[in-house]
Amino acid sequence: MREDLNYLGMLYEIGANQTPLLNLIGGLQGANAVMSKSFQFPTAQPYALSSASQPAITEAESVSSNTATTVTRGQDLNTAQIFQYTVEVSHAKQSTTGELSGLSAVGVQPVQDEFEFQKMAQFRQMAIDLEYSMINGTYQAGSDATTAAKMRGLINAITTNTTAAAGASLTKALMDGVFAQMAATGSPMENILIMANAFQKQQLTDIYGYVPTDRFVGGSNVTRIETDFCTANVVFNPQVATDDVIISELSVLRPVFVPYNGQIVTFETLAQTAASKKAQWYAQIGIDYGAEEYHGSVTGLATA
Repeated sequence: MREDLNYLGMLYEIGANQTPLLNLIGGLQGANAVMSKSFQFPTAQPYALSSASQPAITEAESVSSNTATTVTRGQDLNTAQIFQYTVEVSHAKQSTTGELSGLSAVGVQPVQDEFEFQKMAQFRQMAIDLEYSMINGTYQAGSDATTAAKMRGLINAITTNTTAAAGASLTKALMDGVFAQMAATGSPMENILIMANAFQKQQLTDIYGYVPTDRFVGGSNVTRIETDFCTANVVFNPQVATDDVIISELSVLRPVFVPYNGQIVTFETLAQTAASKKAQWYAQIGIDYGAEEYHGSVTGLATA
């Protein structure tokens, strides 16, 4: 509407809206993606072997019939969910790019096509909401048409290799404990990614940083950590809760799309009923994180 005012000046997107996890696993373009024909999909078929031991079998026992041991399997599930964002701009708003509010100055109003601006902004919103859901989502199966399907994010999926800090500050001992847990449960630890919000990212730099003496350069930014089990990359992710650190095996993370009309993300024009142009972004997306035992987390950390 024309009440949504036009201004002069450069456009800047405000807020910590980075999507590092989405970017690393292929983005909304479908790279490295899984295509599913149903909303629910399997993430893993876990099974476990017995603890290692030394067999003690006599020759006589070896020629007799032995009792078979059956290894049982389970199935872990996640779900895709609907992402839908409507864009609508009135004909009057679309045609009045010269109407300005605020400070009047010599210059050109940067938004010359209001509809395209709103389209771009809602696409960015979808990416941000997807990043948040992949990390923080709470699982809910869409059991019927009136129940929203909601994906399970990493922080809720990780139940085996997780340590509750109970308000303690992040320490190397806490991180070492989770790395050891992951190794013990069989994580391949091939491409480990540590994700943390601003405060915990600074804590990680304080813990692992080493600054050589220099008269002109100071400070450090730890982006890679060498551990006993792997080399881990570290990224700032604003969608991770301030009191959490996520340690994820990136090699098994993949976006899951349920294509509509052969497309993984659709932008389609909606029926025009009056003097406005209306369209929507639509997608059905989830995350496949493989076996949750491949990942780790530290939760409930001090935030100050």
